[in-house]
Amino acid sequence: MDKPLKTPPPYPIASVDHALRAATILQLEGGASVSHIAERLGVARSTAHRILAMLVYRDFAVQGDDRVYRAGPVLELATHSQSLVSRLRTAALPHLQRVVDLLDETANLIVRTGDTVRFIASVECGQALRVGSREGMVFPAHRTTAGLLLLAELTDEELDEVYAAERYAERPADRPDPDRLRTELRRLRRNGFAVNRGRSERGLAAVGVAVRDRDGTALAGLSVSLPSVRYDPHRLRSLVATLDAAARSLEQDLAAESP
Repeated sequence: MDKPLKTPPPYPIASVDHALRAATILQLEGGASVSHIAERLGVARSTAHRILAMLVYRDFAVQGDDRVYRAGPVLELATHSQSLVSRLRTAALPHLQRVVDLLDETANLIVRTGDTVRFIASVECGQALRVGSREGMVFPAHRTTAGLLLLAELTDEELDEVYAAERYAERPADRPDPDRLRTELRRLRRNGFAVNRGRSERGLAAVGVAVRDRDGTALAGLSVSLPSVRYDPHRLRSLVATLDAAARSLEQDLAAESP
């Protein structure tokens, strides 16, 4: 079942939010100094130091001899190495910002792990009514644009393994209908893009395309998210063209960085 659009809680606890964001940075980007965390969170160095010290105490972070903090044993990225995620995120941010500048909607970069996807980068637009950053959040893959794009890369055998019935024995309602999913993925392969209207969160629409390596393997999904009230199907071709251009530029940057 779809979830309501995620909005900040009415009484946010800043210290908790800062700690969670710091943990996400370490997990997604591989490491950071006190000054880097302070700059990213917009807090004083002393505050950043206290946040990191608590993360170390709870094993969410470790500090090396180089005084750089990295993700601790509690935080792991499963099959995605930190170096790959960090490289993707760093390379993608300018392109996400360009998408936001052109469309004035929130842009995201997402990777898949098993039957879930994780938002590894988000750039918010400046509109008052907007989709907020989902950076660090995890969603079911079959309920997101990027997740569908990345699932479409799998063979039938691989898809069967991801959604094997025994893996959902304790949560059968979370398992998508295999036949309907296959039909949707076939259509998506023909189109080359994915559209999500209220599937992951009520009141949200999203359009996405794949980001590939030089061999054509999909590494991530690049998407734009907007409130459903602003989504116009007549703009779909323009949205996809903008995303495609950004994805191709990102792929060129990634290829140039590869040895």
